[in-house]
Amino acid sequence: MTSFLRKRIVSSAIPLVFVVLGVFCLARLTGNPVDLYLPLSATAQQRAEFSAAHGFDDSIPAQLWDYLANAAQLDFGTSLRTGESAGSMVLKAFPVTLQLAGMTMLLAILGALLVGSLAAYRPNSVIDRIAGLLSMTAASIPDFWFAIVGVLVFGVGLGWLPTSGTLGGPEIWVLPIATLLIRPFGVLVQVVRGSMVGALSAPYVKVARSKGADPKRVVFGHALRNSITPVLTVAGDLTVGLVNGAVVVETIFGWPGIGKLMIDSILQRDFAVLQAAVLLTAVTIFALNILVDVCHALIDPRVRQAVPA
Repeated sequence: MTSFLRKRIVSSAIPLVFVVLGVFCLARLTGNPVDLYLPLSATAQQRAEFSAAHGFDDSIPAQLWDYLANAAQLDFGTSLRTGESAGSMVLKAFPVTLQLAGMTMLLAILGALLVGSLAAYRPNSVIDRIAGLLSMTAASIPDFWFAIVGVLVFGVGLGWLPTSGTLGGPEIWVLPIATLLIRPFGVLVQVVRGSMVGALSAPYVKVARSKGADPKRVVFGHALRNSITPVLTVAGDLTVGLVNGAVVVETIFGWPGIGKLMIDSILQRDFAVLQAAVLLTAVTIFALNILVDVCHALIDPRVRQAVPA
C-alpha cells in the first residue's frame, strides 16, 4: 500500500505543476490590472508606480519566479481589491464550497444507492423504468439551466426559497444543493443499477438465495457491498466535476465560495487571489483522486497488487 500511495502522489505532482504554470500564464491574458484599478486620468508616473509596487513591470519569467518562490513559503500575495492576504481570502471561501459539495455528494450517493438497488432488484419493472427515465433526465440537465429555473419558479414566482446569500435557515441550502445534486444523482443511479444487476446474478448471490437468506441481506449485504467499487470511482470523478458546477451555482445564488471568488478575481484581474484559489482547488482535486484510489485499493486488493513495488 505504501508504494501504491507513493506512486499516486508522484503522478499527481506532475499535472499540478502544469496547472500552476497554466493559470499563471492565462491570468496574464486578461489584461493589465493597471487599466482597471487606476482612473483614466492617471498620469504615466502613477501608472508606473502602481506597476512597480505590484511587480507588473517585471518580465513574465521574473513574475513567475517570484510567484513560485513565494508560493513555496505559502505566501500568495495580497488582493488588489481588498488588500487582504490572498491565502486568507481563499481559506475563508473554501470551506463554504466544501460544505456545499460534501452535502451534495453525500445525498447523491445515498439516494443513488437506494434507487439503483431497488431498480436492479426488479429489472424491467415499473420501478426500474421510472428510475431509468429519471436518471437519464437528471444526468442530461445542465446545472445553469436548472439553477435559473429554480430561481424563477421557487424563488421569484412562488417565493418559497431564498435565491441568494448564506444567511438564514436550512432553506438557503435547498436550491444550491438541488442544482448541484441532479447530475451526480442521475449518473450514480445508472452506475449502481448496472453494478447491482451484475452482482445479483453472481454465483455467491445465487448460493445465498438458495440457502434461504433474507432478500434484504442478499441485496444490501452481499450484492451492494461488491458493487461499491465502481460507485466510489465514479463518485470521485463527479466530486471533481462539482468544482466546475460550483462556479456556476455560487455565481447564480451569490454563494460566497471558491467558485464565486474565482469569477470575481477574473473579472477584477486580481491575479494573486485567482492563482491561490486555483492552486488550492487543484490540490484538493488531486487529493480527492488519491483518496478515491486508496479506497479502491482497500476494497479491491487487485488494484494495489497491480502496482509494482
